[in-house]
Amino acid sequence: MPSARDCLIVVDLQNDFLPGGALVVPRGDEIVPLVGPLAARFDNVVLTQDWHPAAHVSFSANHPGRAPFETIDLAYGPQVLWPIHCVRGSAGASLAVGLDVPHAFLILRKGCDPSIDSYSAFREADRVTDTGLAALLRARGIARVFVCGLATDFCVAWTAEDAAAAGFVTVVVEDVCRAIDLDGSLEAARARMAAAGVTFTTARRIE
Repeated sequence: MPSARDCLIVVDLQNDFLPGGALVVPRGDEIVPLVGPLAARFDNVVLTQDWHPAAHVSFSANHPGRAPFETIDLAYGPQVLWPIHCVRGSAGASLAVGLDVPHAFLILRKGCDPSIDSYSAFREADRVTDTGLAALLRARGIARVFVCGLATDFCVAWTAEDAAAAGFVTVVVEDVCRAIDLDGSLEAARARMAAAGVTFTTARRIE
């Protein structure tokens, strides 16, 4: 049973990751109606939202001769190049229609810096720049974090790993997530999460 010391983080349920969007997560639309009932069990809920400038370094279109899903080396390490998606203020960046979480106390926008990608709700991809979320959760007395959303193998996994690294007991709600699974990325992400101390559950086990 979630308590006042628990927080649900709902990762990137945005139009561009759903059918018809620019960077579709397969079957991502299936979890939209699941999030509301899950979130209703939590007093504390955070939503994250990719919010990129058009000139973002992660967009393949900003690297002549490069294609989506190629990997390049940047100053902070390897970077997957993505189709243009979740450009701030666009319809694609909007939260999914039907996402019913009116009591969320924060919408955390990430990926705003044009020179750094940002998968995690806690740290940007340079692994140095802090979003401030950990400090905010501690100030609210949060000790345990549950994570769901899109995509399991990227933003969900990075968020869960960083939550665990920040000292929170961390649980991924697997059936309220969907993955891209690019070249085995789901299996690799799940292994990394487990190694970081993240555990896994399903929505029906959270009463």
